[in-house]
Amino acid sequence: MEKAYFNWSSGKDSALALHRAVTSGLYDVKALFSVVKTDGRLAMHEVGEALLRRQADAVGIPFCPFYIDTAWTDAEYAANMSKAVGRFREQGIATALFDDIYLDDLRRQREAGCGINGVKAAFPLWHVVPQDAVNEFISLGFKAVVTCVDCSVLDESFVGRVIDDGFISALPADVDVCGERGEYHSFVYDGPIFHRPVDFKVKGRYCREYASNGAGGVSKYCYLDFE
Repeated sequence: MEKAYFNWSSGKDSALALHRAVTSGLYDVKALFSVVKTDGRLAMHEVGEALLRRQADAVGIPFCPFYIDTAWTDAEYAANMSKAVGRFREQGIATALFDDIYLDDLRRQREAGCGINGVKAAFPLWHVVPQDAVNEFISLGFKAVVTCVDCSVLDESFVGRVIDDGFISALPADVDVCGERGEYHSFVYDGPIFHRPVDFKVKGRYCREYASNGAGGVSKYCYLDFE
């Protein structure tokens, strides 16, 4: 088996891709690698580091955070990422696993970055039909809660919902059922890769606005406040 590290987002697609990787017999996954900001939260998804560590412990794979300074330039980010990947290579880990499904530009970007750092990129969910992927996730017994929505495409009431058949059927027709375009993110707390469920407490939800492309454009996202 190839030694690999998994680029872990804590969500639905990561869990399904990890399940496929470990049950394929092709990979020995040595680490869950997550980009964590200086505020102690997962980049983009906003899940707290304590929850990520609790999740990794329940899965039984070591958690390996990559701490970033949001003030870094692109060059500084790339240099520090190279150092982090270099530490994996020193352990004989030469494959990076990702949970992407169909975004070709993103795949090429990941493959290029891995190539520069001397590792191979692999994609266990690549070109799986999104509806098939979410059906597989649910049928395997995974449990996940929605932690973030893009309010331009989903109402904030979707935050905090459990991903099940009812959730999927309630999604608008123009929303990818896997949220592959960033429509929503999730946190997986139980399933076949877990030795035990992950305990968490929901405190509420909050919204943030970000400057977007265009003159004065603003994007609004709503998040689950949980710990």
